Amino acid sequence: QVQLVESGGGLVKAGESLRLSCIASGGSVSMLAMGWFRQAPGKEREIVAAISGSGGSTSYADSVKGRFTISRDNAENTVYLQMNSLKPEDTAVYYCAAEWGGNVQDLTKLRASYWGQGTQVTVSS
Repeated sequence: QVQLVESGGGLVKAGESLRLSCIASGGSVSMLAMGWFRQAPGKEREIVAAISGSGGSTSYADSVKGRFTISRDNAENTVYLQMNSLKPEDTAVYYCAAEWGGNVQDLTKLRASYWGQGTQVTVSS
């Protein structure tokens, strides 16, 4: 019954920043591990970042570590992805996803029960 809605994508220049938001409804956010995935044309979907239900544990893809930060505000039913120092290779459709249990490992294995509709991020050189 969980529904996820992403927003915040857009067109930016290399080196600039974007902040993606994912609002969850229909479930207890604290019981859900949540994460961000992305998929570029011709490439497989990959995990970008994940966060545990409580927010106490996070995981990042090597390609974004140090540049991206995932966070959550359970009181507002929202998960964020702050993306700094964006590169053209970050261009993709970004999807919010969630899985019961609160474990980031589920999402790093691309296991998720719920998915958002995606938001386009385009980084120009």
